[in-house]
Amino acid sequence: MSRNRDSEQFHTNAALIWHFLSGSKRFFAVSILSACLVSLTDLINPKIIEYAVDSVIGDAPLSAPAFVQEMVERLGGIPFLKQHLLLIAGLVLLIALAGALFRYLFGLFNGMGAERFVQRTRDSLFGHILRLPFAWFSENSTGDILQRCTSDVNTIKVFVSEQLTSLFRVVLLIVMSMYFMAGINGPMAIAEGFFIPVVVLTSIAFYSKIGSGFERADEEEGRLSAIAQENLTGVRVVRAFGREIFEKERFEKQNTYYTGLWIHLMRILAAFWVSGNIVSTVRSLTILLLGVRFCVDGSLTAGELIAFISYNALISWPIRRLGRIITDMSKAGISVSRLRYIMNSVPEQESLEAGEPPMDRDIAFEHVTFAYPGSRRILDDVSFTVPAGSTVGILGPTGSGKTTAAQLLDRLYELDGTAGGEVSGRITVGGVDIRQIRRRHLRRNIGFVLQEPYLFSRTLGDNIAIGSENASMEDVRQAAALASLDETIQSFPKGYDTPVGERGVTLSGGQKQRTAIAQMLVRRPAIMIFDDSLSAVDAETDQRIRAALKDSIGNATTILIAHRITTLMQADKILVLDRGRIVQQGSHEELLACEGGLYKRIYELQTTGADL
Repeated sequence: MSRNRDSEQFHTNAALIWHFLSGSKRFFAVSILSACLVSLTDLINPKIIEYAVDSVIGDAPLSAPAFVQEMVERLGGIPFLKQHLLLIAGLVLLIALAGALFRYLFGLFNGMGAERFVQRTRDSLFGHILRLPFAWFSENSTGDILQRCTSDVNTIKVFVSEQLTSLFRVVLLIVMSMYFMAGINGPMAIAEGFFIPVVVLTSIAFYSKIGSGFERADEEEGRLSAIAQENLTGVRVVRAFGREIFEKERFEKQNTYYTGLWIHLMRILAAFWVSGNIVSTVRSLTILLLGVRFCVDGSLTAGELIAFISYNALISWPIRRLGRIITDMSKAGISVSRLRYIMNSVPEQESLEAGEPPMDRDIAFEHVTFAYPGSRRILDDVSFTVPAGSTVGILGPTGSGKTTAAQLLDRLYELDGTAGGEVSGRITVGGVDIRQIRRRHLRRNIGFVLQEPYLFSRTLGDNIAIGSENASMEDVRQAAALASLDETIQSFPKGYDTPVGERGVTLSGGQKQRTAIAQMLVRRPAIMIFDDSLSAVDAETDQRIRAALKDSIGNATTILIAHRITTLMQADKILVLDRGRIVQQGSHEELLACEGGLYKRIYELQTTGADL
């Protein structure tokens, strides 16, 4: 049985949007209310102008609602208004100013809501991604993940803040304008209403094409971002092998393809907007011709024509906006689906029975078999025990399963089959299956120095202290000294405040490995795993670090993974892996005594240069 408080599944795009809106709903609610008030102020002025032209300037009877007629009578009636036309102009100006105020409030609260929405979205994505299994990152490129968390988030933000919030205003304007136009002239209102479904149907016709085009462009942008990210982080490799031209051409080829997709999409969008312009022009001409005709035959007054044309102009933007909302909905839908893929990816599960047992106990691999999806067995029925407080070395050719064994112990990969592939067996610490140990507790007590150390763009002191939440400067210096790094750091002008470039680019390979070792040592974990973490240091430094560790690790259990036998020869026991199986185990002397054994052949190769 497992638990996961943060593994909510979002079955629809709307459900995910609603989740991201937490914390910004009140801002969008005020902005929507302000947008509706803007629409109301826009709807009032054409009626005031109609009454003024027909009944104040002209002689037609005032056909306004009862409350309007009552207000006019209280002011002194139509004769009073004829003598004070500036009052009508002032009223129009006052309503326009109110509309401007509501527009300001709409922009203010809509902007605040949009930024809170983006903040909530990015926080949710980042927090969720950090909890996803290690295997998930092997299946999804960093560039694509970054593109989803930046470009797709921005696309959704634009839709929510610019399209979705204006939908209420658009619908209100169209409905109320059609109501007022129907009250002015029925046949003209019917003609006006005919063009609304034409615009909507045209938008729907373009909907799927725009959506599929945007999806392809979005995917290719992710691939383009991945190429850029790989080259920026691996720039030293590109330079070292003189591959600048190759990588430049590779980027340009992908960029050309990506640009071509957007050009194709722009053609579709251009056709969509031109069709909208044609429909809008025909609609305006139709209304103008009908209005002139009805004015000539006396069924429409000049004021009514002015009001009708004003309402016609007023809903020109909303009708076009309605079409754009439909098309942008397709783009936003693709982006939401791409984020939904991330949010629906299941985080690491924790057993309800998981506890925090002592970690200074024996480690046992019991008939462990593991294979990545679609690959051969990396570990094949592996069983061994690491006594508490002992040092065990693991030796073997590349691909023999050394690193995989360490990753399984740290639960970066699981033995429950969640990552796919063939798995069986179990790993225990003190007799407790590691699947019954809380990950946070397990990983706090396992110090893992990776084969390829990763350093953050911070100072050397910060990078070392990152291994412990409460590390003091004295702890940092002591860990650095054990890793034979303190003297090197002191030689830098800024010492422990020396900035480290991205991924430790300003340090040598040996300095990065020693910094990673210090990161782990500052924590003083119960179990220490060194995954070929001394491969980039010279033999003398290797010996110094091993001697310092032997004197300082106390009762910690140590697992050394290495290709150099000199790194392992002082271990209490050495395991020799080959093609996922343990082919030999014993002390350095015992393994050397085995004639024809893999260990002795590697030893002779490394010490005498014999032919393996």
